[in-house]
Amino acid sequence: MQRSYRPAVVLLAALLFAGGAAVRAQSAQPKPKAQPPKAGEAAAKPKAAKMAAKHTVLNASDMQWGPGPDSLPAGAQMSVLDGDPGKAGAPFVIRAKLPDGYKVPPHSHPTDENVTVVSGTFTVGVGDKWDDAKMTSLKAGGYAKMPSNMHHYAGAKGETIIQIAAIGPFAITYVNPTDDPRKK
Repeated sequence: MQRSYRPAVVLLAALLFAGGAAVRAQSAQPKPKAQPPKAGEAAAKPKAAKMAAKHTVLNASDMQWGPGPDSLPAGAQMSVLDGDPGKAGAPFVIRAKLPDGYKVPPHSHPTDENVTVVSGTFTVGVGDKWDDAKMTSLKAGGYAKMPSNMHHYAGAKGETIIQIAAIGPFAITYVNPTDDPRKK
C-alpha cells in the first residue's frame, strides 16, 4: 500500500487545481446568444463573473513536506506545489528532498519528467544498469528532461532538492522488478 502525500498538501493542491479546471470547463462550453429584452421587460441581469483561476505562491518555508510514495526508495520527502500527481492527464509540480547518497535504481515513467535542481547535486544516468561513469551531475539551476518510458537512474550528492513538472499520474516502473520498494 502506498503512503499518501500529506493530506493537507494534497487538499490544497486539489483545490487550486480544481479552480483552474472549473474555469477551463466553463470556458469550453458554448455561450448562448443573448436575446434582446421583449417590450416591457427589463434587461437580464448579468451572470456572475467567471471564477478566476488561482495562482500558487509559495515561499520555500511555506512548503509542507511529507514522506515520498512507497514507489520510491525510503528517505525521500515530497511537497506538492501544484496539481495532483495522482490524476491522469493533469499537470502537476512537486519538489523532492533527497538525502545525501540517495539512489533511485533504473526505472521509467509513463509521461515526460522535467527536473530542475533547486539545491545540492542531482546525478542522472540513462540506461538499464546503474553506471556511475555514465552519470551527469547537475548543480542548482540544472535541468533534465527524461522522455516517457526512457530508462534512467538518479541520485543525490549532499542533501538535494529537485522540482519535477509532469503530467499525471506520477508512476514509476523499475527495470529490475526486485528494485521496486513496493515488493520488499
